[in-house]
Order: sequence, then structure tokens, then C-alpha cells
Amino acid sequence: MALTYSQEIALGTEAIPFELPVVNPEADGRDKPTRSLEDFAGAQALVILFTCNHCPYAQHIEEALIQVARAYQPRGVQFVAINANDPAQYPEDAPEEMARRAREKGYPFPYLFDETQEVAKAYGARCTPDLYVFDANRRLVYHGRFDDTRPGQGRPATGADLKRVLDELLEHGKVTGPQYPSMGCNIKWKPGNEPH
Repeated sequence: MALTYSQEIALGTEAIPFELPVVNPEADGRDKPTRSLEDFAGAQALVILFTCNHCPYAQHIEEALIQVARAYQPRGVQFVAINANDPAQYPEDAPEEMARRAREKGYPFPYLFDETQEVAKAYGARCTPDLYVFDANRRLVYHGRFDDTRPGQGRPATGADLKRVLDELLEHGKVTGPQYPSMGCNIKWKPGNEPH
């Protein structure tokens, strides 16, 4: 596991369109095998999380992420998780394992597989977890950590930073607080596919 920090992306950047296969279509009740940016056009805010099954940093926030999603989705916030890891290197991140984990954990949001890794590259994702929050106009208002906890610290994840951002966005239409980079395992790029 190589500890990696998120790459800084300019606030105000527009969300990049995508269409990816979903491993748990039952999560949002849409009867189709893919999800696209346009599917979430009605959301007041969109949280895109690059994550995976095997990374200890992703696992550390998983339960709290599920709780935060359940609390904020009724308020118009759409959550989407995307796994871009190469399953040839990490079989536990293959689509069938993603589907199993989403079912076992009861993910209340779609979990998408970025097989070509093009969506992760387009977003500048570098680590898992890597978190992006977009406003109703799909402009980036936050790119950073879930909270200040880490695996092995003996403190459970709370999602304090994400909740602060979402509360401010929903109540005031903007985010003015600090932006702290995400930190976690590096995305497992296919050989020759590493971003430059």
C-alpha cells in the first residue's frame, strides 16, 4: 500500500460526464446497467467518491460513509462510489466482489466500476478514498478528506469534514471552510495507464 494524497483540483471545476456499469442497481432503483452524471441531474449536491474494497483507508470510512449517505440523501444529496482499481492486480476489487460488498454492507448509493480508468484520470483521482463534492450546478465546491481519522488511530470515522461541507452547501449554497486533501492507498493503475 503506497500512501497517496489527493491531487489539488480547482474549485469551480465542472463535473465531467461519465457513464459506468453499476454493480448494485438496486441501490437507487434505476432499472438500467449503468449510471451517468445525467442520472443525478436533480440532486442538490453530488458526492463522488473514488474508493475500492481492499484499501484499509477506504474500509476505515465505509460504515460512517453509509450513515452519512443515509442521513443526507433525503436532503437531496446524491452519493456515487467509483472503483477504478485494476482487478488483475487486486482481485478483491473485481466487479463481482464489489457487488458482494455492496450487498453485504447495504450501500445506499450506486457503486460503479471504472474498468478503463478513464473517469478516474479525468477527475484527477489519485487515492482511495478520494472525495469530490459538486453543487447543484455541478461545480466543484470541495475536494478533500472525509474526516481527520485514519486506520490504526483507535478513533472511528465520523465524516465530520464531509458533513460540515454538505451542511454549509445545503444551507448557504456555497462552501467557505478549509479544504484538506484526501489521503489513502494509491489507485491501482493498469500497467502503462498511470497518469502523468
